[in-house]
Amino acid sequence: MSGVHKRACIIGAGSSGIAVLKAFADAGIAFDCIEKSDRVGGNWVFGNKNGMSSAYEGLYINTSRERMQFRDFPMPTSYPDFPHHTQIAAYFEAYLDRFDLRRAVTFDTTVEHVAREGDAYRVRISRADGAIEERTYDAVVVANGHHWDPAWPEPRYPGTFAGLEIHAHDYRSKEQLRGKRVVVVGMGNSAMDIAVESSEVATKTYLSARRGVHVVPKYIFGRPLDQFITSAKIPFAVRQRAAEAALKLAVGDVTRYGLPAPDHRLLEAHPTISGRILDRLGHGAVLPKPCVAELAGTDVVFADGSREPADVIVWCTGYKVTFPFFDPSFVVARDNDLPLFKRVFHPEQPGLLFVGLLQPLGAIMPLAEAQGRWAAKYLTGRYALPSSPEVKADIAAERARMFARYVKSRRHTMQVDFDDYLAGLAREIDRGEKRARAGTGERFTRTHGAA
Repeated sequence: MSGVHKRACIIGAGSSGIAVLKAFADAGIAFDCIEKSDRVGGNWVFGNKNGMSSAYEGLYINTSRERMQFRDFPMPTSYPDFPHHTQIAAYFEAYLDRFDLRRAVTFDTTVEHVAREGDAYRVRISRADGAIEERTYDAVVVANGHHWDPAWPEPRYPGTFAGLEIHAHDYRSKEQLRGKRVVVVGMGNSAMDIAVESSEVATKTYLSARRGVHVVPKYIFGRPLDQFITSAKIPFAVRQRAAEAALKLAVGDVTRYGLPAPDHRLLEAHPTISGRILDRLGHGAVLPKPCVAELAGTDVVFADGSREPADVIVWCTGYKVTFPFFDPSFVVARDNDLPLFKRVFHPEQPGLLFVGLLQPLGAIMPLAEAQGRWAAKYLTGRYALPSSPEVKADIAAERARMFARYVKSRRHTMQVDFDDYLAGLAREIDRGEKRARAGTGERFTRTHGAA
């Protein structure tokens, strides 16, 4: 197709990046996929040589196999409902081999810098041998993940701690905690997992909560929770009430376990999924504590005035959304907030796309797969964006809905519902294909302008 760009750079070959390169290969788009490590899988590669993986030895997924797998490559039925990270990593390797995509990835190479240069993008890369190269692309797809740059508590708690402080990103095995007195700070999925593992080997394990959360088991009524009343055809209010009723039957009042009561309804914050934490709390193996108030040498002081000796603090305080290859004046996600059209298209930088930069109530992988196919349609001229004012209006409306629904937090800046997002994306792609056929909308041409 005359004037249509087909040369793109994909940054990252994690679970999102490999979905994009599959979509681009199917569409006949010329691309380079640059991966800092020596293998695919990103965050799911335990001990990844690029240092960016947050996987730990005992990590299992908290979304079910059927809801996590790519549409065109189902996970083996021999996998359990909630596979171990080694099985997920093997699945991504098999995905590459099944579609002969390994040769499309440039491994052991780092994207150092990306900048606009006229209507194109100048990308500087460095190889493991120290060689530096610059390339020009018509489009850049960012798939570098958002669970690798640790966010430490800010502002810092008063006082100093004489023991060891680590972030969840650097937690690798419960052996790090054996025989220690451990304070786990946080109420997210990683905090629950680490607290459970700590309780198996530590002399004491405290779980410090800043605010209450809804703790959701992995199974409800004998089925994986993420397969229960999820259809986008069911109004959200109905789904919410049904989920709350099911959770009340399965878990009851979390304050009976010593946890603080949530200050929000279910699905108004990212839920915490754990099949084991309530058991460990109920047996006294994990001891609940309120927010940390002060660090006092070998002790940790909590908001209720209690004081406990500790050897290790594990800060499970989330991650920063960062793009080390962009100048902050070009693109930055302040407080993890980067407004995008349908979580993919940058409204000010034509040809700059993001895949996997969202936090779903469900798994990212099928959403990244759909985003990759959408991006391929755009780059090959089969899809046209709405006009710039329409794009910005859509972004504003989507953000207003999100901020009205979710607890105000750095964590809730890119939330989507799994099924609702896929349904909405399908509708937008249909509209955009009609615009492209009619010669309207914003198509990806040499001038990045209207067709």
